[in-house]
Amino acid sequence: MVARRSVRDRLRHALRPRAGLPDAFPRSKPLKVRGRSVAWLPALLLLTGIVLLDANTSGRFRIISWLVLVPVIAAAICGVLGTLALGVLSLLAYGAIDASWPHRYQNGLPDFILVVVGSALAALACSVRLRAERQMLHMRDVAETTRRTVLRPMPPGWGGLDHAAVYLAADSEARVGGDFYDIQPGRHGTRLLLGDVQGKGLAAVEAAASLLGTFREAAYHEPVLTTVAGRLEVRMLRHNGYRVALGRDDGDRFATGVMVAFREDTPATVEVINFGHEPPLVVTADGVRSLPPGDGLPLGMGDLASAPPPVLRVPLAPGETLLMVTDGVTEARDASGTFFPLRDTLTKALARDPRTADPHRLVRWVRDGTLDHCGGRLADDTTIFAVRRRAADGRRT
Repeated sequence: MVARRSVRDRLRHALRPRAGLPDAFPRSKPLKVRGRSVAWLPALLLLTGIVLLDANTSGRFRIISWLVLVPVIAAAICGVLGTLALGVLSLLAYGAIDASWPHRYQNGLPDFILVVVGSALAALACSVRLRAERQMLHMRDVAETTRRTVLRPMPPGWGGLDHAAVYLAADSEARVGGDFYDIQPGRHGTRLLLGDVQGKGLAAVEAAASLLGTFREAAYHEPVLTTVAGRLEVRMLRHNGYRVALGRDDGDRFATGVMVAFREDTPATVEVINFGHEPPLVVTADGVRSLPPGDGLPLGMGDLASAPPPVLRVPLAPGETLLMVTDGVTEARDASGTFFPLRDTLTKALARDPRTADPHRLVRWVRDGTLDHCGGRLADDTTIFAVRRRAADGRRT
């Protein structure tokens, strides 16, 4: 249980929701004391220990050649100059200590050459390490820019909604995958979209970016929600056709999703179109209920249906929170293969603390519950998205 919680806590820290995700490849942070770097201290302590031990043992037990380890340790935690400096210090120490012994006990030139070669190779290895780290940090910056393009940050109260979201990538170094979500205020109310593109990798990211770009324009301009849905279907088909034209083999890619419209003239209801996705949950201080599943097919499969997906008009009272998740939550399994019972455990959590229905508290609770259930082993990208209308005076309800 302790090990499982430790995994969960590390993932919670590494994947916490904020404007910028943490580094997938963290920058090297030198050891510091009162703001000053002491990265050289472990290697210097090792050097001192070897020198003292060699000086206080018999001539039959000489370990001065172990000084070759000093620049090796420095190469892992210091810069190139620091590694070279410790290598030179090791050579000086070798010469002084070895010369202090009678001739028959001296290690002599062969071990001195060993320390010289070891110091030179350590400096080279340090240079390679730093170059690789710079390359990985550059890749991190590119991935962060991609993430912020696909999953743009949204200001508080965007579109008249209190909202909170957590995105957990199954591949923590990828930082972004096929899950997507957005809120788009427009001329005809506020619309939101959450979805999951089939597959993984950059191809799924491209499809998600294409759908979000179309949604942001269509949701702003189009007065009818079914028209927005039609635009998304066409966008998915066009994207698949483009990929086929490039010679890619993923022309049958599709995306599940849920689109919700908050109309200003109907403050107690919402319009929902479900594209083959898990139905959203309505969370209140009194409990949890599911929205109707709808009969829509995933985006990219519209040709298989005889009619466009229906628009469901469902009640959503002020103060009720709409919770939407991707299959990273619903398909999370524990060691015995049991799926995460989201609705049942959430109902119990609300009974203990009704404040869990707040969007920010809610996404944190679902995140922690999912990681606890699966032991930190995410099998798929995971998105948790919660929204509710703001009060008429702009306060959080």
